[in-house]
Amino acid sequence: MAGKSSSAEKRHRQSEERRLRNKAVKSAVRTSAKKFVALTRQKDITASEAALEAALRDMIKKLDTAAGKGIIKKNAAARKKSRMQRLFNSLKAAQ
Repeated sequence: MAGKSSSAEKRHRQSEERRLRNKAVKSAVRTSAKKFVALTRQKDITASEAALEAALRDMIKKLDTAAGKGIIKKNAAARKKSRMQRLFNSLKAAQ
């Protein structure tokens, strides 16, 4: 029985590296989204408005990066950004 070709082995190594890299980027996006939502649930929003805005900007940057690399679809990134921006705007309006 013949073994794997060297090109198949290389392709497997490359795909594994990409999978782990993509997984890390997706995880970072989810973590930044969770941080933003956790900040929105805090009671004292006026004190943390700067932190909230920074968290939103960080999340948007990570979403744009992931969408640009094709790790998540562009429409999915746009949808998530829109929802988080609406949440942020509603909090600011409630003040």
